[in-house]
Amino acid sequence: MPTSSSDDGSDPSASAGLDGREFVSTQVDGYEVVPDSVIRISFQDGSLSVNAGCNTMFGAYTFDGDVLRAPTLAMTQMACEPALMEQDAWISTLISGDPTVALDGDTLTITGPDAQVVTLLDTDVAEPDQPLVGTRWVVDGLLANEGISTVPIGAEASITIDGGNAAVEAGCNTGSAAVTITDATITFGPLALTRKACPQPQMDLENAVVSVLGGEVSYTIDSSALQLRKTTDSGEIGLDLTAS
Repeated sequence: MPTSSSDDGSDPSASAGLDGREFVSTQVDGYEVVPDSVIRISFQDGSLSVNAGCNTMFGAYTFDGDVLRAPTLAMTQMACEPALMEQDAWISTLISGDPTVALDGDTLTITGPDAQVVTLLDTDVAEPDQPLVGTRWVVDGLLANEGISTVPIGAEASITIDGGNAAVEAGCNTGSAAVTITDATITFGPLALTRKACPQPQMDLENAVVSVLGGEVSYTIDSSALQLRKTTDSGEIGLDLTAS
């Protein structure tokens, strides 16, 4: 008996291994990818998201056999260098042009009608989570008042946890604090810092860092990104960090 398909004509078996997964390109044939850029595609609950280094496309998708149907994807409107903008147009044409898709374990292959082939690997394999302990995490975003702000130009802060202790570069001063770690939280003891004065941008960064690194802080790691979040009487504050 043939396998039945859903009422909208899609084949649910074709996407069964894709839902909830993200893939990153490892090889592209038929198109010269901009150096140091990659293509990312993720599938979640009938929607896909695609990024080729600049804007992100997103929207609903279905399958007709092994053919991906995503004709009406929306796209963000960020301006980037011309080569990345051209790459946006190329990936948009490929994904919306009814490519064939094949999934073999952790490897996803997308083949366009003009023999353009993108080979991707599941990010859990290609970009495994970096360890919390022993990694130097550099602050690249500050959360306050329900918004993320960037680190001031010329300022840098970082955290390195090792042996129950966190070494902190706070933006101006340096120091350390004892830490206790669970699967979801880091509890920081009193933070001892040097007492040097610096220009205001570094001091602003330091104040933001110090306000987070005290008491219990929740954390999540996704590949090379670490998020620290803390609830205060004024709302949630936090740090976004990247493994260096």
